Amino acid sequence: MTTFIALVFIAIIGGIAVVLQAQFMGVLDQQIGTIESVFITYGSGGLLVGITMLLLRGGNLATWREVPIHFFLTGILGLIIVGTIGYVTPRLGLVTAFTILIATQFLLGGIIDHFGWFGAEVRPLDPTKLLGIGILMLGVWLIIRN
Repeated sequence: MTTFIALVFIAIIGGIAVVLQAQFMGVLDQQIGTIESVFITYGSGGLLVGITMLLLRGGNLATWREVPIHFFLTGILGLIIVGTIGYVTPRLGLVTAFTILIATQFLLGGIIDHFGWFGAEVRPLDPTKLLGIGILMLGVWLIIRN
């Protein structure tokens, strides 16, 4: 059983990776182009996960037919995410870019949780969460204002 502390640690590692990836992709974007930097990102990641799946004898791909078709948009959404991060980071800076990206994620995540869309467990937006999102939006305004 995974403990909360272990999950927090894994999330922190993921957060570090996202920031480093954004900075690296921003440099790639400026030096070789957006499409090329996305290709390198997905190509190297695809190669690594492909090798891992081969070592695991294909993983659990045999059950792909049981998954609703709209969930296969993850690759396209990933391209949008990676392309957006690579494009906006060198133009806005890490703090401004991630402030906007993360605030958008909080807002949409709260709505998806509240209504239980796309298979999410319903987690209503209570007054405390709404206050937190409001404070977050104030922080966004303070960070991105000129």
